[in-house]
Amino acid sequence: MTAERLQSRIGHEFGDPKLLLEALTHRSFGQPNNERFEFLGDSILNCVMSIALFARFGELREGELSRVRASLVRQDALHRIALELELGDFLRLGEGELKSGGSRRPSILADALEALFAAVFLDAGFPAARAVIDRLYAPLLAEVDPRKPSKDPKTALQEWLQGRRIPVPTYSMVQALGEAHAQEFEVACEIPKLGVRTLGRGPSRRIAEQQSAELALAAVRKT
Repeated sequence: MTAERLQSRIGHEFGDPKLLLEALTHRSFGQPNNERFEFLGDSILNCVMSIALFARFGELREGELSRVRASLVRQDALHRIALELELGDFLRLGEGELKSGGSRRPSILADALEALFAAVFLDAGFPAARAVIDRLYAPLLAEVDPRKPSKDPKTALQEWLQGRRIPVPTYSMVQALGEAHAQEFEVACEIPKLGVRTLGRGPSRRIAEQQSAELALAAVRKT
């Protein structure tokens, strides 16, 4: 797909196309890549979500606002938006990541979306980045109900299984990838009774477990 199509989807046309290219470049492809953009984009996203929630929910206290914001900026929310944008079709990945399905991996898609937010900010400033984020997050913000406790994927999966009297899943480390300073962990989530086994990846074992649980939850809901 063309870069023009992605720009149309996010509602921003880049004055400097190199920024967009860097945001879409995974470290497996080479240098420069989107790791630094991801760092900046994460902060921009948190700021924009804070502004949106502060304006939308005047009755919520600080702790409640923080809880809701956390549910909106975590990997599964970013992954959902990235899938709707078909962001994986635009990514530049190394051969190994391409063969292993990196363009569909939640962690890579979520990181690339944060990098994209940073690229918009660097291209046209905070108002432009805020406009893009507000547009993409509108459906998720419309679903927010502060009265409902937000649950992480592992908790949600466990409760789904317990409600059907199915034994809770097991998590096991499959492998650690990369150099020590930039390791990525791969963890398997298994539900033998349903024949489900999913693999999650992340910069920590905890995040990898959450990702594998998210994929498993999606799989069992289809059964």
